[in-house]
Amino acid sequence: MGNTSCMFCTCVEQGNIGVVERFGRFEKLAEPGLHIFNPFTGQYLAGILSTRISSLDVRIETKTKDNVFVQLLCSIQYRVVKAHADDAFYELQNPDEQIRAYVFDVVRALVPRMNLDDLFEQKGEVAKAVLEELGKVIGDYGYSIEHILMVDIIPDPAVRTAMNEINAAQRLQLASVYKGEAEKVLQVKRAEAEAESKYLGGVGVARQRQAITDGLRENILDFSHKVEGTSAKEVMDLIMITQYFDTIKDLGNSSKNTTVFIPHGPGHVRDIGEQIRNGLMEASTAQINVE
Repeated sequence: MGNTSCMFCTCVEQGNIGVVERFGRFEKLAEPGLHIFNPFTGQYLAGILSTRISSLDVRIETKTKDNVFVQLLCSIQYRVVKAHADDAFYELQNPDEQIRAYVFDVVRALVPRMNLDDLFEQKGEVAKAVLEELGKVIGDYGYSIEHILMVDIIPDPAVRTAMNEINAAQRLQLASVYKGEAEKVLQVKRAEAEAESKYLGGVGVARQRQAITDGLRENILDFSHKVEGTSAKEVMDLIMITQYFDTIKDLGNSSKNTTVFIPHGPGHVRDIGEQIRNGLMEASTAQINVE
């Protein structure tokens, strides 16, 4: 799209504004539309400015308060003010370079007062400060700053690597804490389970012994009533001898050896019975003393 013109008339398109001069001196602004000029009176169209929003990307290298060199990428959006288009046309020859110079000046005065972490957290404040300072200056030249965006903050590669390592170390430390807490909980639960298991095992053993005692008592009473002339002591000796041989049998079956040598004979059997009986009596006496 362009603006058509001839010797006597000019068409200024929408989104633009023309600057009209007479004999080299500014006369008026030409709004979008068709305009007729009289060249015999020295009137002509000196130039056309766009009133659309323009975008300018500025890359600035500076350092922070903690001596870290960073690059900041700013995007400045500006436009010509229609009412002051003559100032924009006559005052600034290269507005992009002028805006870039002001942005450099403001950023390099503000960023060195901030640490790197603060810069990342407050980049919006930096953009706001640049907008305020730049708007005051550029406004006098017929331009208005619409928006300033702090697009990116790029630290030195070595600093970025160090920041990533610090972050990774912090996450590993946090993971170690969680892992230690999990192991602690696991050990506590394992100890509780072991204690519960031992308690239940003790209850089972106690019940087993109580059942054995009740069974022996019933056997002794039943045998004494059915076999006349036998005493409870004799029945108890017989039961102990039977259990003794059952134990020897189980030992032979469960052991790798298939043969077990034991003393045999009437005298030895009597001695075994006396030893078992004496052991039980000593155990009973010891329990009474303890109580």
